Amino acid sequence: MSAPLFLGAISGTSVDGLDLALIEGGEHPRIRNGRTYPLPQTLRTTLLRLGQPGGDDLDTLGAADTALGRFIGSTALRFLEDCGVVAADIVAFGTHGQTVRHRPNGPDPFTLQIGDPNTIAELTGITTVADFRRRDMAAGGQGAPLVPPFHRALFHVEGEDRAILNIGGIANLTLLPGNPEQAVTGFDTGPGNGLMDAWIVDRRQTPFDTDGAWGLTGRVDRGLLGLLCQDPFFAAAPPKSTGREFFNLAWLDQHLGASAIADADVQATLRVLTTRTIRDALEHWGPTAARVIVCGGGRLNQALLAELRQLIDQPVDTAEDHGVDGDSIEAAAFAWLAYRTINGLPGNEPAVTGAGQRRVLGAIYRG
Repeated sequence: MSAPLFLGAISGTSVDGLDLALIEGGEHPRIRNGRTYPLPQTLRTTLLRLGQPGGDDLDTLGAADTALGRFIGSTALRFLEDCGVVAADIVAFGTHGQTVRHRPNGPDPFTLQIGDPNTIAELTGITTVADFRRRDMAAGGQGAPLVPPFHRALFHVEGEDRAILNIGGIANLTLLPGNPEQAVTGFDTGPGNGLMDAWIVDRRQTPFDTDGAWGLTGRVDRGLLGLLCQDPFFAAAPPKSTGREFFNLAWLDQHLGASAIADADVQATLRVLTTRTIRDALEHWGPTAARVIVCGGGRLNQALLAELRQLIDQPVDTAEDHGVDGDSIEAAAFAWLAYRTINGLPGNEPAVTGAGQRRVLGAIYRG
């Protein structure tokens, strides 16, 4: 008897494409296929604008919600065709959509993801699960990170403490104890690729710094690095999460002020900001980790990866070193979360998000 199939999708904080993954579901999932499809440029530009304060009028938000839902639905069908799978074979489709605002602190915390699941279910005919984060937040959590329990399902090895480092637009750590009786923990460490991508787009009209090559032509500005590292987020204790609405060009400009720092030097400084804050978080919160396993787009930045290997005492592997496609993990996680929702199983981890209790996450839209 074949394993049930679940589909997952996410457009992450880098807004660089729609990641889709097909998994064979269950408590011990297997990622069967994964692929990234580029977002239409007009839609990508709109999503980037919506993700930062000042570009978020209600009409633009509503139209983008529908447009992204259509794109997710049509692209999911294309992906299934590419995989040789028909929609009727999919038990459920877990879609994260695009986060346009994440405010987990304050008197009225909220998080908002768009990509209309009604449209997705209508287009695909597949039972769709969406809106995963808000139930955790309603239970007192940050609504993020949600992927650490899936990291445990993929990477846990009894007897070895491990750290899973995802470097997307934002970087986050999952700490996996070798003792299965101990809870998994995890949190956002700060900027991943997001600031570097935003800076090179602004200065060179290029979507990302391939292999970190441009940043390597610059010199780290120690004064700027010191100012950036003083942000209270980095010293805050977990649970904590953040996003593009905080770590963006406006945040960087506040620290740059009128200083005349060469563009390439700023890029070099942003790379070191990412690696140093990851190193510091690992030393403070995950000192027993025997190895670090890197996933997400940041693992493809050779300059960033080399610097991490210099800074971190533990071996630094990639997900591929452990037989897992590092580009598919986040999308696969939402396929797995859909499996849990459909089966009435909790999807959050209170030790990660700070929620009062485990909760079944997401809303179900029948196909």
